[in-house]
Amino acid sequence: MDRRKILIKGGTVISINNNQLVNDQLDVLIEDDKISEINKSIITGDDFTVLDANRMIVLPGFVDTHRHLWESPFKGMASNWTLMEYLQIMLGKIAPTMSADDVYAANLLGAIEAINSGITTIFDWSHIMNTPEHSSAAIKGLKDSGIRGKFGFGTPGTSVWEWFYESKLKHPLDAKEIRTKHFNSEDDLITMALAIRGPEYSDLEVAKHDILLGRELDLQISMHIGGGTFGPKYNGIQKLNNEKLLDSDLNFAHANTINENDFKLLADHGCSISVTPEVELQMGLGLPITGKALKFGIPTGLGIDVISASSGSMFDQMKIALQAERAIQNEKSYQNLQMLDKLTISDIDVLKLATIGGAKVLGLDHKIGSLEVGKQADIILININDIGLSPTLNLVSSVVLYAKDQDVDTVMIAGKIVKRNGKLLNFNIKELLKKASQIANKSLE
Repeated sequence: MDRRKILIKGGTVISINNNQLVNDQLDVLIEDDKISEINKSIITGDDFTVLDANRMIVLPGFVDTHRHLWESPFKGMASNWTLMEYLQIMLGKIAPTMSADDVYAANLLGAIEAINSGITTIFDWSHIMNTPEHSSAAIKGLKDSGIRGKFGFGTPGTSVWEWFYESKLKHPLDAKEIRTKHFNSEDDLITMALAIRGPEYSDLEVAKHDILLGRELDLQISMHIGGGTFGPKYNGIQKLNNEKLLDSDLNFAHANTINENDFKLLADHGCSISVTPEVELQMGLGLPITGKALKFGIPTGLGIDVISASSGSMFDQMKIALQAERAIQNEKSYQNLQMLDKLTISDIDVLKLATIGGAKVLGLDHKIGSLEVGKQADIILININDIGLSPTLNLVSSVVLYAKDQDVDTVMIAGKIVKRNGKLLNFNIKELLKKASQIANKSLE
């Protein structure tokens, strides 16, 4: 089989490598699925495909650390809901009506939507495991999209009242069969994780069982924590610490209303956090904790979360995360009748969260998250010729504050081009959107 050889020529590489910003005009050489060279004016032979990246930004693909992909057909349905309305309607009424075929189409659509916006890696937190067929369909949707990701095997979406309100039901042991049947290598694009309820949505003994199940299967374990009043009510981080359960394999989504000591515990144990700023602001989970996570040095990434309520674009989440944290710090200063002399968070900080930060959250930073020789060729090209981006004096700000999905010219995952010249390749988008509309209309009946 011929080797895949691609040269990205003449673009401006932006990447955070070893905590240092690379911002320079460089060529990037890809052989098969890996980056083999990054340098000035690389010369190649006729057997290389050359991508002209002049007037383009060359970036590592974005990493979405927390999204419920199965909700992709329901855009806008939850846009005016609180958290409790979301739990009662999306999980309480709609999830039980989803067929396995619906879940396949939803996951495929959601993953392709992510790819279109420059997201090359995703954590699918999948709480729609109604039957073994649903689980297989969700996994197949992810794999068929060509995205890199982690499949977070969650609980059934058959009864929110049984599974999510101080639940006493333990995580399905189907996880063991799923692990054996679908996930045989950590080198595959899609690997497995465990998406558990945790101490805010199940009782402590259940949370303990679920964490130990994840460790038995050698999986990353993700849960929601610190969501609005649930944070101080259940004091979940402290309970897990008392049980000696905190460790680096635990990922916590949100963490908006945990306390200062909780942040110290997470930092001390190497736990990670997924910030999903848009949904957190809408649904009353609390103010995003981006600044606190950075202050304590906790591995932190960004996520889209509830695609039925918020934008699926990492560009939007970066902007909201940045400006929300600036608003928090400005308000603190104002309350002391002062104004800040200097902003406390920069566009580079947030770009890091969307790339290498997210990769660290998912334990994949040895493979992805930055453009370095030997790493996987998960790369995006952003065209800066559009009036919305040009002229520009700051390319990092162009990415974080100005760019939109339509500015993503090229997406490459493991050296394979899946979007080029602004167009998705090899997907029947029309048929998929038709199926998604049918799923959405069914939910309204």
